[in-house]
Amino acid sequence: MDPNSRGPEEYGHDGDGHAPRQRPPRESLTSDFGQHAPALARTVQLVSGDFLLTVNPVDGSEIEPCPPAERPARPVKLDEAGRAEVERAARPAAPPGPAQPALPLLARQDEREKLIRLLARGRSVRLTGPAGSGRTRLLDVVAEDCADLAPDGVVRLNGHRRSADDLLYDLFYAVHNAPLHRPDRDTVVDCVREIGAVVVLDDLEFGGAALDELLDATPECAFLFGATPDVPGPSADSGVEEVVLGGLDRAAGLELLEHAVGRRLTEDERNWAGDLWFESEGLPLRFVQAGALLRQRDRLRAGADAVDEFGVFEDVRPDAPPYDAADEVPLPSLGEAAAPAPLLASRLSASARATLRFAVALGGEVPHQAHLPALVGDTHADAALGELAACGLVCPAGSRYRLAAGVPAQLEAAGYADEAEAQARAAAQHYAWWAGHPSVTPERVCAEADAVLTALAVLSPLTTATAEGETSTAVQLARAAAPAFAAGLHWSAWEKALRAGAEAARLAGDVPEQAYFHHELGVLALCAGQLDRSRAELEASIGLRGALADKRGTVAGRRALALVADRSGTPLVLAPTAGEEVPEAHVEESAPPPRGVPTAFPDLQPPADSALVIHRAAPASTPPGKAGGGLKSLARRNLVAAGAGALLVAVLGTVVTLGATSDNDAGRPSDNVGVNPSASQGVDDGSLDADPAAEEGGGDTGEATSRPTDPGPDGTPGTSDDPTPTATGSGEPSDDESGTTEPGEPSGSPSKSPSPKPTKTTRPPTSTSPDPTEPEPTETQPDPDPEPTETQPTPTEEPSTSTSASGPASSSPVETSTSASAPQSSGAGTPGASGGSETVI
Repeated sequence: MDPNSRGPEEYGHDGDGHAPRQRPPRESLTSDFGQHAPALARTVQLVSGDFLLTVNPVDGSEIEPCPPAERPARPVKLDEAGRAEVERAARPAAPPGPAQPALPLLARQDEREKLIRLLARGRSVRLTGPAGSGRTRLLDVVAEDCADLAPDGVVRLNGHRRSADDLLYDLFYAVHNAPLHRPDRDTVVDCVREIGAVVVLDDLEFGGAALDELLDATPECAFLFGATPDVPGPSADSGVEEVVLGGLDRAAGLELLEHAVGRRLTEDERNWAGDLWFESEGLPLRFVQAGALLRQRDRLRAGADAVDEFGVFEDVRPDAPPYDAADEVPLPSLGEAAAPAPLLASRLSASARATLRFAVALGGEVPHQAHLPALVGDTHADAALGELAACGLVCPAGSRYRLAAGVPAQLEAAGYADEAEAQARAAAQHYAWWAGHPSVTPERVCAEADAVLTALAVLSPLTTATAEGETSTAVQLARAAAPAFAAGLHWSAWEKALRAGAEAARLAGDVPEQAYFHHELGVLALCAGQLDRSRAELEASIGLRGALADKRGTVAGRRALALVADRSGTPLVLAPTAGEEVPEAHVEESAPPPRGVPTAFPDLQPPADSALVIHRAAPASTPPGKAGGGLKSLARRNLVAAGAGALLVAVLGTVVTLGATSDNDAGRPSDNVGVNPSASQGVDDGSLDADPAAEEGGGDTGEATSRPTDPGPDGTPGTSDDPTPTATGSGEPSDDESGTTEPGEPSGSPSKSPSPKPTKTTRPPTSTSPDPTEPEPTETQPDPDPEPTETQPTPTEEPSTSTSASGPASSSPVETSTSASAPQSSGAGTPGASGGSETVI
């Protein structure tokens, strides 16, 4: 089916048949041989509550706070013409073909008057009757009688697969003019409270508290509900009246059968109808179907000469054997009359039978008549809907048609569901092409929502992994229909399509489509105010798109996630993705000292001209090593860059100091050490690999000293496993005055100490934390003469579990051991401290 409405002007006619056919230009004759430009994606921008939502079917919908200039005004009610258009759209379209005579409403006068009387008093009524009892027909008649009772007239709604919130929004849009605007629920409730109308709601599927909620939200409306006996009833204090609709009596049943046949019944037919009335308990639907059986019997009894002149019945069943006028066709048996669907279908056209197969595969949903030519493969297949309606095999359900009560089970028993999967797949492929066509409006796609969702429900569990480059049919259908449902403001169908599509994409192993569906589910949850669910869906989508290096999709997801964090007040934590450039560092933190932060580690004062201080408070209940996890992930690159800059400043400052204080003494041992130091010392002799320098006078003071520890970005020690070499101390503490490395280290390695050789300590460094009972030792300044060298990690060194030093050098009397490598710690915060800390960037 071509979704475009092709007019006669496309074929050289302007509607009256007199316009000459135009010859196309020469260049247009060869234009079709080239590649066509791809159709633009259909994007729709609408307002949902406080958000501006842009439905983007390519990368995912984008959501942002709605600017004040874009916010629509308060919705206003429709005028009389607008209400008439809404009422017309709520009724099903007349099937093509000759108009069928309307059957009278028999033996329902008492119920009709009672319903009108209760509605005129402003009371809500629940009409309860079994399927096939004529409930829909009675509701239509009562709606016409109550057209002038309320100021907003009569509103027709259908509750098939609709929740209380769905019906609340349906009522809002039936009375108010709000294009591309979906207000929040509070605004909808305020608007609905002002509606004064008679609401005729058929096929109600809920009761109890949900029904009470709907009634409380609409105090000025009088509802006429239509439901089957299996639907839960209203609560006792709801004030809803109950009217029960039963079957017809025998006389009314025979009269209805005569109206359906169009003639008087014979004696045999009346006896046969009496048995049918007893078996069917007087349900009007059974007499309508029985009338169709008798009409088919009359056609079969007619001779070939009776239809030669006009050929009225020759296409009804081409494969049926010819019947002569003298042949007697027996009446259907009582069993065939009780389940007449297979017999009725066998006497219909091939297009009508194919339509029934599609309807059975779609769970009873009959495709719109405009889709039947494409689905069936017959240009005249749209007339099949008229055949089915005349036989009583389909009945109206809102603005569409469904198989009548009991018909799906009867057809399944007759074998119409043998190829249900193939039929559903064919319907899904057609709907996927049609829903994604740019010329199809979202409203038209929403009208076919039940059929589309049923096809998705049938195909999603059957989806299997597809070959690379292929997309499953269920994923294609969900991908095409979901944006249309969103743009058409049918959000319950939008959510169902997204969930079915996500499941189908998971089963098919289609990661990009799975990321798209999770993103859309997160946006939908954000619009509905479900922040926790939105966060989970968006984080799942960002993770999948990060693995795929989908930068555009990742950006859209992070924008939505930032909006979730802003609404919830929770800090935004973003994990690094595959498309980002992040340092390869593993963050670790040592255990906190037993007495808190040592006083020997002063806070580093940031430069006044370029430093940015970020204050972060870690909760008191945060376990060690976990404080500041959000800031680690968010500002890791900034902290690494800041630490590297601080280290460079320290090195340059040391070099300048050495140059300024040097006395150019040629006798200093440091001047005799070249770039390639000797390897004369042994491995296990307790000295460095290079020849040790002579002792200077400044090291003979005899005071207790320790190796200085470099503070982290915030002036406190930090840890990291970054293999980047920095100017730090040796890997292990040593009692030797030269700071020897561990045994097994290859000789000839460059010196690991950036500072001059301190004197031997008076007590061994056995603890990483100072003893609070001992007096605080005094600090000694190292000899600034030797030039600093960088530490090179050796293969035999194992990283220490104690704190490492990074950043500018700072001396400390506390004896600590430092790790072999000293990267910048991405976690700002003092280990063991529960209060806030400062991070210098």
